[in-house]
Amino acid sequence: MRKLWIGGTFTGLLSGTFLGIFLKMIEISTGIKVYTLLLNVDYFPILKNYHFPELVEFGFHLIISVIVAISLLLIIKKYCWNRVQIIVRTLFITFSIGFLLYPTTGLSDRTPELTSLPALFFWLLGHLLYGLLLSLLFIKKEFLLN
Repeated sequence: MRKLWIGGTFTGLLSGTFLGIFLKMIEISTGIKVYTLLLNVDYFPILKNYHFPELVEFGFHLIISVIVAISLLLIIKKYCWNRVQIIVRTLFITFSIGFLLYPTTGLSDRTPELTSLPALFFWLLGHLLYGLLLSLLFIKKEFLLN
């Protein structure tokens, strides 16, 4: 079980960092505020009153990524998913998380407009790539599941 927690933390940090870098590069190259959306905490009642440095906001993002990775590993282990199930279901779950979180962009004036199709495209693409990397790391580190 300890290996699972350590592995989940590692894969969550690595995949979460990848997602952050990917969305930061999209934002730098296109001006579409998808990285800003990733770090946005304006929809939390208490947190919206504070302005955190980028590094702290990125830390919040990584904490969520680690929680997602550990949760997925626990589910994978409990239900004995095979390699294909790990990839397909992880992609579905991370895409769904991205899709469900995107509307929070409407709660901030720092993030893209809710109706921005390019922002939605890059946001969902980033979450699919995040899920793909996460699932491939799970499979590569299959010993975590034994």
